[in-house]
Amino acid sequence: MLIDDDIQHCLKVLREGGTLLYPTDTVWGIGCDATNEKAVDDIYKLKGRSTAKSMIILVADEDEIRHYTKQTSLQIFDYIKGISKPVTVIYDSAINLASNVINEDGSVGIRIVKDEFCKRLIREFGKPIVSTSSNVSGFPTPALFSDIDTIIRQGVDYVVQHRQNETVPGEPSTVIKLLPNGEPLVLRK
Repeated sequence: MLIDDDIQHCLKVLREGGTLLYPTDTVWGIGCDATNEKAVDDIYKLKGRSTAKSMIILVADEDEIRHYTKQTSLQIFDYIKGISKPVTVIYDSAINLASNVINEDGSVGIRIVKDEFCKRLIREFGKPIVSTSSNVSGFPTPALFSDIDTIIRQGVDYVVQHRQNETVPGEPSTVIKLLPNGEPLVLRK
């Protein structure tokens, strides 16, 4: 299947409030429209995950951060550009997102994707996409598509064909929290 076909299938599913199993710039993720509360809830149910554990969202560009947080400082982007590994940043004061994708403290984890498939999908969709690891809660994060549990594969509305045969294992992103003084605190390397 061509990437263009995968993108079109994904867009249809996202617009209908469905869920995806898709490759990211880290590991295979389960995703949906990050502004659709029911779709986010469907992912929590599929994973058997507590709603107290939040999920991150993916955006295509730096400019989108301002639409989904009250973040005004761009200092963090200079820090991110200096790291070769994908970086998820925890921002305070999330806005314009499904309430169940926002942490209890009002924060949200956001990663600007470098992966071209994800970047294109997000740009064409016009909204951020949820990204959570493609495992049942409590089980290890699959490093390859072939490691993903059948429960997850059969539980989503669409499984992306692109990159299923890759043999290089994916790794989770670095996670940092932006402190009030603008300095980053590394939570996971």
